Parts: sequence; C-alpha cells; structure tokens
Amino acid sequence: MKRPLYNFISQQIRELGRITFAGFMNLALYCPQLGYYARPREKIGAQGDFFTSPHLSFDFGELVAEQLAEMWQVLGQPNPFTLVEMGAGQGLLAVDILRYLDRFYPECFNSLTYLIVEKAAAHIVEQQHRLRRWTEAGTRIEWTTIEELPNDSIVGCVFSNELVDAFPVHLVTLQNQVLKEIYVCLQDNRFAEVVGDLSTEKLVNYFDFVGVKICGYADGYRTEVNLAALDWMSTIAQKLQQGFVLTIDYGYLATRYYNPMRSQGTLQCYYQHSHHNDPYLYIGEQDITAHVDFTALQLQGERSGLQTVGFTQQGLFLMALGLGDRLAQITQTEATSTQDLQNRLQRRDALHQLMNPMGLGGFGVLIQSKNLSQEIQLKGLMQRI
Repeated sequence: MKRPLYNFISQQIRELGRITFAGFMNLALYCPQLGYYARPREKIGAQGDFFTSPHLSFDFGELVAEQLAEMWQVLGQPNPFTLVEMGAGQGLLAVDILRYLDRFYPECFNSLTYLIVEKAAAHIVEQQHRLRRWTEAGTRIEWTTIEELPNDSIVGCVFSNELVDAFPVHLVTLQNQVLKEIYVCLQDNRFAEVVGDLSTEKLVNYFDFVGVKICGYADGYRTEVNLAALDWMSTIAQKLQQGFVLTIDYGYLATRYYNPMRSQGTLQCYYQHSHHNDPYLYIGEQDITAHVDFTALQLQGERSGLQTVGFTQQGLFLMALGLGDRLAQITQTEATSTQDLQNRLQRRDALHQLMNPMGLGGFGVLIQSKNLSQEIQLKGLMQRI
C-alpha cells in the first residue's frame, strides 16, 4: 500500500530526529499535493468528514451578510468596501453573502471588493467554479494570499468561519511541575510521541499572556498552544486600515480552555463524520483540529492595534441579526405542498442547529475593530454571553 504522506513525514523525522506536533500537523493538513486540505477530495458536507454552518442553511450566510452590511454603514459606506474571507472552504458562505447583499443591499454590493485568502489549491478550484456567475458578471472577486495584501490597505472587514481551529498547534504537558513539549518521533516505523524541552520560549510566555498559571496544575496535564493564531492576528491587524475583524469558531475564553479539569486538551480528528483523538491515524485523510483560545485572539488583537468590540456565542449573534424572525416566518405561513412542508421542516431544523448552544450555537463570535473612534454598537452583539 502506497503511503506517500506518511513516507514524507517519516523522512522529515529521520532527518531531524523528531519534529514538533505543530510541524506534524502542518504537514498532515497542508503538505502540497499530499496534505488533507491540499488533496482534491470532498472534505466538507454529507460526503465529507464534517460540516460547517453554511452547509446547513443559506440563512447563516445571509445573517452574516446582515452584519457586514451594518459594518459598511458604520464605516460611512466606503467604496470600495473590501471583504476578506479567510479560508473560504467550498465557497458556500461567499455565495450566500454575495447573493443576499446583491438583493437587499445593492449599494453595498456595488461597492464590494471580495478577496479570498485560501491555502488549499483544491478549494480554490471549487470556489472559482461556484463563484463563476459572479465573476463573469463583473463582481470584483479576487484570490490572493495574506502576504500579497499591502499593509493598511483594507477598509472593510476581514472574516473567517471555522478557520483558526485548523491552524497547527503545539502540544505541551506538565512533567514534575515543569512545562514540556510533546514531539513526534518514529518508533518501529510508527509515529510516536516523546516529551522534551520546549522548542520555543513563546510557549511558556503564552500562558503568562493569557493569564493562566498552568504550572500549578497536576502532572500529566496536557493541552495545546496555537502560536500560529497569534501571528495570524498580528498580520491581519497590519493589513487593516480601518474596519473590522470577525472571527467565528468553536472555542473558549482562556480560563475555560485551560481549566485544570480539561486535562487532555481539545485536540480532535474528524473522519467520515466520526471523531476521535488519534492524529496518527488516516494520515492526510482526516481533519485535525483544536479549539480556539478567544482570549489569546482578543489580547493579541489589542496588542496589534485592534479594539475589542465584543464577544458572544453564535446562537445569540444570529438571533440578534434576525434568526428568530426567520423561524417565526416558517411557523406562521402555511405550506403550499408536501414538498414545501418538507423543505420548511428541514430549514427549521437547520435554524435550530445554528442556535443550539450545545452545538453550533455555542461557537464563539469575536468582533474587533481598527481606527473607529466612536463607541460601536453592532446588531450582532446586542445579546451578549
């Protein structure tokens, strides 16, 4: 059986002796042509390994569009109004946003420049196919990299949905009350873990940064540190001249994330709609994720020149933007056929899933701003945690 990605990672380990888990996760997910996100196979949706909010219903994208339209108003209706979607997946969210703004906020739509930052080549192909009707109609949609965006060039909003959870994370553990790092090595031609000294002092500094005294926890405590998320937030802040950063993902504030009771961290793998916690299975064929530390994103944003507008849960965010009204409309109008009734029931179920606090509704929504002096009131933050 050919296992090219396994062989590639193994060769890297043989050359170096061991690699950080962040290095392993980066190769497993993003190695060109071989990594999970680089391979041209269906990953998201019914035929994939997991689903996201845009797969449930167009309502998610339309309600996000409501928030983006309000941001355009707050910014004084700039033209161009630049939306930067980070990690656009299959392009479903982009389609729902563009269609809704075109229909209900035509002036905002006509001012749009829609930029997509995407690492996965297979996703870019799918996005371009799905968005062809818009590009052929002259809508300003471009694919770029974060490095290609000039500093202080964006007036608008940089937003992402379930992106940061897929950034490579370092694994750390406590050994004799000392913070150590978990590395990946080879034992009997299989991936194995070994504990060693920290690869960077940034790991111990991280816990001071987010205000968690982890070294008082019990030996064997294990968790993740997403240093890549800090770099990402700093870079976004540099690119934004004026506007907002909207981050939606599953995760917690630091005190909950690094609770001593969560002694084995949050790392999860998704394969054919089942989840487990062994990242060394199905190399290149499964998603590997960790929850997001929203405290770190908030503090890093503030350190990089952003202001925190607010933090809430996805269910409350969507309800404040009109999800409840949509549910009421489904209930109050009569179905015209059996198929219409079935469609309504499916949509109602999807809306309930989007707001379920034990599932998607419990996701975190963080909104930050830059160079907006006035006290900002956004509809999506009218209901706070």
